[in-house]
Amino acid sequence: MGHAREAAQDRPLLWSYLDSSGKITIGHVADGFGMSKTQLAETAGLARETLYRAERSRGAKTQGRLREMLEIISRVMEWAGGKEQAMAWYRAQPLPAFGGRTAEALVKDGKAAAVRDYLDHMALGGFA
Repeated sequence: MGHAREAAQDRPLLWSYLDSSGKITIGHVADGFGMSKTQLAETAGLARETLYRAERSRGAKTQGRLREMLEIISRVMEWAGGKEQAMAWYRAQPLPAFGGRTAEALVKDGKAAAVRDYLDHMALGGFA
């Protein structure tokens, strides 16, 4: 039951950036967060060129990394106070459970699942 609610919670933000084929539209994400494609690439831990080349920006690795970032931002939007505040949290808030590393640093290292688990734990009243 909890997963269905979480999935529904993740949808609005993520879905707002998908094109008709179900791929994340890089330009829309960058615009939506007031970033350049270069800044978005840096935030997602991707090479700058990746987001400027259509074939690479639609690749599985790029799409997966952006999807992870958007899912985590979606999870914190409500208590962070909005999309921009959630992005600021994602990029800058040190997480005690991860030695002070940020969600951004963890996702860049392929640890998005650990961040999602941490957020689930916190949502259930856990402590950092």
